[in-house]
Amino acid sequence: MSTVSTATPPNDVDRLVAGFVHVLRRGGLEVTISQSALFREALDVTGVGSGLDVYWSGRATLVTKHEHVAMYDAMFLAFFHHNTNGFGMRFDDVVQLLSDVVDDDGDSAGEGDDETPALQYSRVERLHDKDFGDFDDAELHEAERVMQELRVNPARRRSTRRARARHGDRPDLRRTVRAAMRRAGEPIELATTEPGETTRRLVVLLDISGSMERYARVLIRFAHTAVAGRGDVEVFALGTRLTRITRQLASRDPEVAVAAAAGAVEDWSGGTRLGDSLDAFVRDWGIRGMARGSIVVILSDGWDRGEPATMAEAMERLHRLAHKVIWVNPLKAGPGYEPTAQGMAAALPHIDEFLEGHCLRSVTALAHAIAAADA
Repeated sequence: MSTVSTATPPNDVDRLVAGFVHVLRRGGLEVTISQSALFREALDVTGVGSGLDVYWSGRATLVTKHEHVAMYDAMFLAFFHHNTNGFGMRFDDVVQLLSDVVDDDGDSAGEGDDETPALQYSRVERLHDKDFGDFDDAELHEAERVMQELRVNPARRRSTRRARARHGDRPDLRRTVRAAMRRAGEPIELATTEPGETTRRLVVLLDISGSMERYARVLIRFAHTAVAGRGDVEVFALGTRLTRITRQLASRDPEVAVAAAAGAVEDWSGGTRLGDSLDAFVRDWGIRGMARGSIVVILSDGWDRGEPATMAEAMERLHRLAHKVIWVNPLKAGPGYEPTAQGMAAALPHIDEFLEGHCLRSVTALAHAIAAADA
């Protein structure tokens, strides 16, 4: 690979990493998000001016088993179009090739080259867009593993507490005096503070009624991922009644956590009084402070047997309390979907974001929406 300027745009390197990892996954190697991030950090150290540097950076961070080395070598050569110079290829050409690989859902670049091995979608890649309702037990287990890699980091907000700062906007007299006492009473340096930050509380309301059963069994694992991250997270199950399941989901083991949560909910896969359950949350928990300034995520298809007026009133009050309300509906991805169910139609005017929630890719989008909820 010919030498490139040290000023190679970071976005191009990001695209290089994303495209190469994409190809590895399609070829059958299971590359985690953390491995991808490590590969990107390695390239910051080695640079991308040498094909060997890129090769060994990827080999050290993306390959975990000796038996996968040959597969990695073949896909590296396929991706970078090996020639008489070994790995030689201009970086600009790599970026162009990458655009073809990422943008084209067909075969990887090099299609038609007899020496390029045929690449097949990995299991995880195939599952990214598959509807949760079509998962079998093995795929459900794989989805659980993928969600364990997901990081749910709610947006931050300004805290009432102040933090130490080298050049803050307000003097910290107590620290200044203490420092002066250690120097014979001479106030050599003025200590200061600045406004502190903390993460917003995340509240997840999961519809576990019969119409949501095939999606709830996967989405509860998203809720577990959020709770296991040890942030300020609360989870409630919505059915014919409201059930708090935060404590049950606190276990690090997802199977133990999900089983405990399911056991605590008496009406799992039963009927639904969605509006009544949301009203109970607002009255019993929201007004007391849990929803104030929080990011509230409702995972539901919007089907409700109760009165639409109850749903509308509960959602209006919740919207006033919360910083942001995100509704995730697995049915939204269906062709020609319209939010005509009476519960969904009543709730829609009081929602800040209306997202899909039927596949792994949509759950990843939800995590991004939660992290960007400071807008």
